[in-house]
Amino acid sequence: MDRIWFGPSGNSSKFYEDGYKHSYQMPEWLRNMGLNAYEYQCNKGTNIKKETAEKIGEEARKAGIRLSIHAPYYINLSSSEEEKRENSIQYILNTCRVAKWMGADRIVIHPGSVGRFSREEAMMKALPVLAEAVKRADEAGFSDITLCPEVLGKMNNLGSLEEVLIMCRLDDRLIPCIDFGHLHARTLGSLTGIDDFNAVFDKIENSIGAERAKKIHIHFSRIEFTQAGEKKHHTMDDTEYGPDFELLARVLVERKTEPVIICESRDRMAEDAVILKGIYERVKNGCSA
Repeated sequence: MDRIWFGPSGNSSKFYEDGYKHSYQMPEWLRNMGLNAYEYQCNKGTNIKKETAEKIGEEARKAGIRLSIHAPYYINLSSSEEEKRENSIQYILNTCRVAKWMGADRIVIHPGSVGRFSREEAMMKALPVLAEAVKRADEAGFSDITLCPEVLGKMNNLGSLEEVLIMCRLDDRLIPCIDFGHLHARTLGSLTGIDDFNAVFDKIENSIGAERAKKIHIHFSRIEFTQAGEKKHHTMDDTEYGPDFELLARVLVERKTEPVIICESRDRMAEDAVILKGIYERVKNGCSA
């Protein structure tokens, strides 16, 4: 039987409006909404205290919530400065440490920017840095934590689908984080039909194999973009923006995938994660009828 996880990236505005204050209260709140995943945000740094991380992990286990963590945004595997590349490795290791405290099994990593390099030169900088991060994570006892390089939304970001898949070929433990909003934005709105989504999964399978492709990490939101790529995340109610989750859900069901799906809708990521789950279940039930 396939298994799939739905949850938010960080804490919705409604969480605070409902009177809650602490992230360790999120797991039960999410369970009561019918969700089973939570991506904790370390995007501004790994400053969380060990006891707080352990408390979130404890509450997540009680609530049946699968945890992942978003590593700091300022990681840049392809920086022209050796010190910044070394710092990026340390940020990844710090995030792994928090994941270990929390019981999270995946961390999401922004690869960085192209900067003044060509895309090929940026990749030549990034790949050995990521490989070294994997090696040091193993040495530090973090080999059970999956690193997920993310498809990014701006043209000047290092993190096209193809680039992320090349990164994931460095080690079997790497799994791509496919942000379909970002992919839609950086390809200027290419995800408009079911064939477009199937083509994405064909690329993933051909690159890293069917088994890892079944268990990818997914970010999803509707997204506004310009010629430079990603501009702004929107909610599921903002239907003038793509992509359409139902098309993705059909592909997920047909291919019997078991991904973690994290909603990144603006301010209402948990509520929209419930909507995504509902769409998926409708598609799944329709297909099996």
